[in-house]
Amino acid sequence: MPAKIPATVVTGFLGAGKTTLIRHMLENAQGKRIALIINEFGDLGVDGDILKGCGDETCTEDDIMELSNGCICCTVAEDFVPTMQKLLERENAPDHIVIETSGLALPQPLVRAFNWPEISTRVTVDGVVTVVDGKAVSEGRFAHNVAAVDAQRAMDENLDHETPLSELFEDQVACADMIVVNKSDLLGADEVETLIGKLRSDSRGGVQVVKATMGALPVDVLLGQGIGSENDLEARHEVHHHHHDHHDDDGDHHDDHHHHHDHDHDEFESFVVTRAEITDPAAFALRVADIIRDHDILRLKGFAAVTGKPMRLTIQAVGPRVDSYFDQPFGTGTRETRLVVIGQAGLDRAAIEAALAA
Repeated sequence: MPAKIPATVVTGFLGAGKTTLIRHMLENAQGKRIALIINEFGDLGVDGDILKGCGDETCTEDDIMELSNGCICCTVAEDFVPTMQKLLERENAPDHIVIETSGLALPQPLVRAFNWPEISTRVTVDGVVTVVDGKAVSEGRFAHNVAAVDAQRAMDENLDHETPLSELFEDQVACADMIVVNKSDLLGADEVETLIGKLRSDSRGGVQVVKATMGALPVDVLLGQGIGSENDLEARHEVHHHHHDHHDDDGDHHDDHHHHHDHDHDEFESFVVTRAEITDPAAFALRVADIIRDHDILRLKGFAAVTGKPMRLTIQAVGPRVDSYFDQPFGTGTRETRLVVIGQAGLDRAAIEAALAA
């Protein structure tokens, strides 16, 4: 049975920065073939045009599909499932599928749709990523331009127009596996930390909250979460079930003094730790999980040499969830343990290196 293709759901209100995040991801896809599904509404196909123009071999026009109806929860059978089937049946199936949905289209019904028998054996939800406008949320507005979000809602008569944005926002947070606090450069350091602390306490345990500027998130932080979100829907209860709306652009809402892609990955850092062989893989995996918790590491991956074993041990961790398995013989290479550590800038590298080498 071939492995399931992972799909990442990206949600958040108009102007939060979803399109910028996705554009950055496509430009830095590291050879991954990424297919994109855009949940459009009406004739606002702005994002499709932007993304179709990205000109990268990892994002050809064939790799972008548009769901014509705004409301995924109403159109699962005739729109979403056939679109997914079409993607999955292609000769050059994608390595990863990214679905961008309007913040007014709640992520829960979409995640639930992955349990449909036609697609459940072939695709899995890698994770739900909620992008928030850090400045707007910290000011209690939840969206950069509330009038634009309301106009977007008004275009869809299926939508419950009465629900306050704060409640729609609670649903996005309740479903998230990762929350990206975008435009964090527009807040003071204390404001960012306060907001991150609040979002951590408002979300489920284990949800990673990261800050970003211009959606610049390393691809291996954004993709490869391996959550299987469709299997734990109970934990992601909707605060309300709302009917829903169109899709979003990111617009040029970011303050004018910002230039595109100047920041790159300033908010993130990664480094490699090497050490000698390990003797006990199970004990080492437990120690790695503790180190990740202590230092708030986002990703840790690499391989270890285990005393007396010709095979190398592959280690992959997303937050404190550590997977390890023997994958291939070392061959003629040096038998050493080599791990890549990725986290927000400011990791205590010396302490992490010492703890991993212990």
